Amino acid sequence: MSLQKRTLVLVLIDSLIVFFSIFIGYFLLNPWVNPFESSYLILSAIAIFVAHHAFAMIFGLYRKVWEYASIRELKSIFQAVTLSIVVLALIQQLFLGDILFRALVITWMLHLLLIGGSRLSWRIGRNFIVGPKQPNAKRTLIVGAGQAGSLVARQLVANYGQGLQPIAFVDDDSKKHGLEIHGVRVIGGTSEIEDIVKDNKIDHIIFAMPSLGKGEATEIIKRCLDSGVHTQKMPVIEEIMTGKVSINEIQDVKIEDLLGREEVQLDMETIKGQLTGKTVLVTGAGGSIGSEISRQIARFGPKKLLLLGHGENSIYTIDMELRQTIAQDTELIPVIADVQDYERLMDIMTLHRPDVVYHAAAHKHVPLMEGNPTEAVKNNIYGTKNIANAAHIAGVDSFVMISTDKAVNPPNVMGASKRFAEMIVQNLAKRSDTKFVAVRFGNVLGSRGSVIPLFKKQIASGGPITVTDPEMTRYFMTIPEASRLVIQAGSLARGGEVFVLDMGEPVKIVDLAKNLIRLSGYTEEEIKINYAGIRPGEKLFEELLNEDEIQSKQVFPKIYIGKANPISELELFYTLEKLSEMENEEIKKVLVALANRKNVEASKLLVSNS
Repeated sequence: MSLQKRTLVLVLIDSLIVFFSIFIGYFLLNPWVNPFESSYLILSAIAIFVAHHAFAMIFGLYRKVWEYASIRELKSIFQAVTLSIVVLALIQQLFLGDILFRALVITWMLHLLLIGGSRLSWRIGRNFIVGPKQPNAKRTLIVGAGQAGSLVARQLVANYGQGLQPIAFVDDDSKKHGLEIHGVRVIGGTSEIEDIVKDNKIDHIIFAMPSLGKGEATEIIKRCLDSGVHTQKMPVIEEIMTGKVSINEIQDVKIEDLLGREEVQLDMETIKGQLTGKTVLVTGAGGSIGSEISRQIARFGPKKLLLLGHGENSIYTIDMELRQTIAQDTELIPVIADVQDYERLMDIMTLHRPDVVYHAAAHKHVPLMEGNPTEAVKNNIYGTKNIANAAHIAGVDSFVMISTDKAVNPPNVMGASKRFAEMIVQNLAKRSDTKFVAVRFGNVLGSRGSVIPLFKKQIASGGPITVTDPEMTRYFMTIPEASRLVIQAGSLARGGEVFVLDMGEPVKIVDLAKNLIRLSGYTEEEIKINYAGIRPGEKLFEELLNEDEIQSKQVFPKIYIGKANPISELELFYTLEKLSEMENEEIKKVLVALANRKNVEASKLLVSNS
């Protein structure tokens, strides 16, 4: 039905109810009198007719979607009807000299009953007509019978078009067991999810406990996945209330939801002091981490934000994205440059004079760098040396290098090159006014080098998923969390620190693969897992600090300072000079020896290659 026809029908229904209710009320009080012969009542009927429609327009009674009517809509009817009766009472007193109190009370009740009943009938009629058109609706279990779960149930009951039929709630509050919410019963707790799914032939689960802590939520979501039923979740209540998303936007559970990591709360004032109104340069700004750091920095309103990268497509992408959201008083500058080009870096530093530099540009693939160690040296070591020296000469206030857990006891070129880059930054900190620091963390979910995109492609093609080893274990965090902690660590810099992010508990890669299979709606029988063996340079387990580097005290929630000691400045410069003259195997041996603090062995190798 069109809006005009719908409005016309409602106006006609209300007009009949409003005009004749006062006659009916008077007749109920005086059944021996013909109310239509009273000019007093006719004038009153006309007055309340006009008053009602005026208040109906004010309170939007004809603009509301009555098929989804709730207490709020009924409140609007109550306000319009009550004020109409009050106006009629005043008119009767002013112009007719008498108020028919009993007749007005009955008229008021009839208005509420008949107008409210007409709207309720509208909703019931709509449900009766639309409901049967969804015979194949999925039987849905709602996890959480609180405010969020109630919103979900109400939406599903009202909106049959989603193809989901709410069958039951589960909730750990035993006081709610046996109660009904929007006609849907609470039948047990979250520990019973698997049994409830089987007993009630559930096809679909919606997790509706957005305010629950990440650890508890993760455990419950895993139970949902263990039931073998497709599981989704509702958006965070705050996002619904602020209008960022609609309650309709039920979301798929992501692998990040299974990490169980609580959101980090930043020290906003400290970070604002470092970034707001300042010039900030991000290297590797087109990469997974660099682009997210750029997004986070943009929120703090820097004067200039320089997006530096070697790949024009990735820099173009993040530049176009940020231009849609960045503040008008922030100048966004895309810069195509290679960190191996020292002169180009100096030109950029001289021209823009950045206050803060985040150095995220690096080669990160362990097996690839094993086969190309000279490239790891050029990009990770000489590239870091170039950008760090340029920052020192330009008088940058803070320089934050993005490092990795692979820099700890590395058996590979990539990890060793990153540890050597840390040493470059630490040595510069000793003789520079610039606050040079490094930040270490493990794998980030969803980055280009992460296993997640690879596993998703393998699942999409029907499998199998390839895992290197059943015992392969890694630390994981989300890209936004890692980026926020990097920015926070930079604000804590005093110079020379190696900050280490709290990565939580390590995760087996095979468990990650199994969870992705379940999240994709498959079983391990449908998507097989094959083991391919450890690749060149890989470790079964990663570490964030050596035993003698560990400091138990956090300097900020989820941020530690490691006691990573660099080699001497003389050894550093000597090694930098010799690396460019060495062959692949010699490079690997020297870097791994130095990164593992085998300085004597490294010195012998350097001398033998002189």
